[in-house]
Amino acid sequence: MSGEQTMLTIDVSSIKTSKELHLLLKESLELPDFYGENWNAFWDAITGLIDLPMNIQFIGWSNLEEKLPSDANTLIECLTDFNGEYSDEKRKFLFR
Repeated sequence: MSGEQTMLTIDVSSIKTSKELHLLLKESLELPDFYGENWNAFWDAITGLIDLPMNIQFIGWSNLEEKLPSDANTLIECLTDFNGEYSDEKRKFLFR
């Protein structure tokens, strides 16, 4: 996946478990087959294994926050930390 992609939309509205969320992230971001489906593995993937798209929009976000508040918070933290620590060009993340 190219970081130059205009906008990647990830629909999290029907996610009910952490495993479902990680599988959706794996598919949407084209993470490698060996992706460990946990937050440490997600961090490793976005900081060294893939070129994170410049713009990512998550739709159905309020549903994810309601069903998986800890995972929703961790995802935001990972993406915010990525912009702060690893990205010369800031990525834009929308949570709708």
